This record gives sequence, structure tokens and C-alpha cells, in this order.
Amino acid sequence: MSPEFIQGIVVFVLAAFIGFEVISKVPPTLHTPLMSGANAISGITIVGAIIAAAFADGVFAIILGVLAMVFAMINVAGGFLVTDRMLEMFKKKPVVKK
Repeated sequence: MSPEFIQGIVVFVLAAFIGFEVISKVPPTLHTPLMSGANAISGITIVGAIIAAAFADGVFAIILGVLAMVFAMINVAGGFLVTDRMLEMFKKKPVVKK
């Protein structure tokens, strides 16, 4: 194993641990607004995945780039759907007179 591979694994494990710790401390009332902001970050991830897939050398790297792009797109679409659903809760409902 190359030192770069081991370094990548270490960064991945640390990022996963820190991400879990940060998200678990967020109260539910703040989770949806924060997810709206996270959609912008996922958009950056999509651009990075496209660049990674475009400049990949092997088939495995291309597959990983495309998978990263797909998962980031799912994350963005899901985030927008949840945000839209949250915003629907704040719209005034029409008053029905009897």
C-alpha cells in the first residue's frame, strides 16, 4: 500500500467520524435549514466528481467518479425535496367559510 492510499483512508475515517459527531449534535429544529445550506456544498461535490471522472486514468477511477456524481445528485435532489416540504408547512392555508 502506498503512503497516499493510507493517508486517504485516514482522512476518510476522520471525516466520517467528525461528520457524524457534528450532525448528531444538531437539534432537529435546525436540521432542515442546515440541510438547505448543505445543498450548495453538494453542488460543489458534483462539480468535483465531474472533474474527477473527466480526468480519471483507469476504468475504476471513472466508475468511482460517476458514482460520486450520482450520490451527490441524489443528495441535492433529496435536500431540495425536504426543504420544499418544510417550506410548505409555513404557507397559509386557505380559509374555508361555511
